[in-house]
Amino acid sequence: MEHPENSSEYAGLQVNSGVEQPSIVNPYLKRNRFRRRELSVDEMVEGIVKGDVTILSQAVTLIESVNPDHQAKAQEVINKCLPYSGRSVRIGISGVPGAGKSTSIDEFGIHLLKEKGGRLAVLAIDPSSERTKGSILGDKTRMEKLAVHPDSFIRPSPSAGSLGGVARKTRETIILCEAAGFDKIFVETVGVGQSETACHSMVDFFLLIQVAGTGDELQGIKRGIMEISDGIVINKCDGDNVDRCQMAATNFRNALHFFPMPESGWAPKVLCYSGFYGTGVKEVWDMIYEYFDFVKHNGYFDYRRNEQAKYWMYETINEQLRLNFYHRPLIKSQLTAAEEAVLAGRKTSFVAAQDLLDEYFKNL
Repeated sequence: MEHPENSSEYAGLQVNSGVEQPSIVNPYLKRNRFRRRELSVDEMVEGIVKGDVTILSQAVTLIESVNPDHQAKAQEVINKCLPYSGRSVRIGISGVPGAGKSTSIDEFGIHLLKEKGGRLAVLAIDPSSERTKGSILGDKTRMEKLAVHPDSFIRPSPSAGSLGGVARKTRETIILCEAAGFDKIFVETVGVGQSETACHSMVDFFLLIQVAGTGDELQGIKRGIMEISDGIVINKCDGDNVDRCQMAATNFRNALHFFPMPESGWAPKVLCYSGFYGTGVKEVWDMIYEYFDFVKHNGYFDYRRNEQAKYWMYETINEQLRLNFYHRPLIKSQLTAAEEAVLAGRKTSFVAAQDLLDEYFKNL
């Protein structure tokens, strides 16, 4: 007969003087026992194509990882998802901090899902701290309706200091979201002002959100960002602020007359709306879909998609060259000496840089 102390019901218990006491279990071993099994590339692709948002989230995390092994696996996943992508409308949304981007996206998204159906992915880019490199990633808390909608997927990502306030891997994330069946993609930038070209190079329509009544309206008329905007909307047009919004819209329309006609042939429009109350949202979407009809009819839509693909090929080449340069052991060993020579005044910054580059190319 089996001794009672060896039976399964006594497992994990120690008997001491007739008193049962829980044994001390190594918490690390217990934690590892429940570790999630790592999915293979094929399993991950299959889950994404089926629309599994849990696996989609894991794949996006893999893309954002700086681990070389993760990067290699992520590229395999992206390549296998590529045939399922490209069938969505991509909309970039930017504006000054406090313009109400997240609240507006919540209203825009709910209206779009209600009127057009389908599925919506929101890629919200959060600014990263220059000191700690951390991000709050709290945009989802201001998208209360979309956060609980069954057909929406919200993914906040850190900007990590990349150009235009757009996370370095956002374009690859768009491909995965499209493969997962999301036919509408919003890319929300951090709203840094005049360096939004990275976002513009991955979306079909670039929407600029502005506010009125905050001082000199001309501060919002920045040539760089105005030239790449396909539509401008003035938020918070409600209550006592309606007249100020209408006046700001007039100023923007007048300013647009001084800019050359965009390559698409589309003349950007300026509208007013209230993201908080949801008024004027329908008119904003009417404008966006009017734009899509226009550019698809004249062929600019496909032309722009092709130009974007070419642009990101060259961006990837530049990025890989930069990483290869800085990860070379020879360059690593000489960087400190080059810095000291510049600080001591023995070399100019340009000469020091050229010497390092010459050394790099000589040893390729």
